[in-house]
Amino acid sequence: PCNLTGWWENDLGSKMQVFNVDNDGTFSGEYHTAVSSTKKPIQPSPLIGSQHLDEDGQCTFGFTVNWKKFSDSTAVFVGECFKGDDGKEVLHTSWLLREKVDSEPDDWKATR
Repeated sequence: PCNLTGWWENDLGSKMQVFNVDNDGTFSGEYHTAVSSTKKPIQPSPLIGSQHLDEDGQCTFGFTVNWKKFSDSTAVFVGECFKGDDGKEVLHTSWLLREKVDSEPDDWKATR
């Protein structure tokens, strides 16, 4: 089965460390983003998630990152773990980021 525990890096140079996946699929870790629109210095941010543990090893998962140390935004990621022909595990994800806005009329521009 796919093991999310450890370090992962994406195409933009952001890194994620998953500390441990419990028997029920719950995990926590830190996300080290390489990209941000804030002017504050980027810092590692906590993540918490859940992995669907399939017997065939190709599992889906999701996690939330709270950028509270340097931004007023939260991101959610969903994805699936694949094993390539070389046996290497690869994660494919999609994400949504919600930024804080000052008023309800600005809601339209708050989610990317």
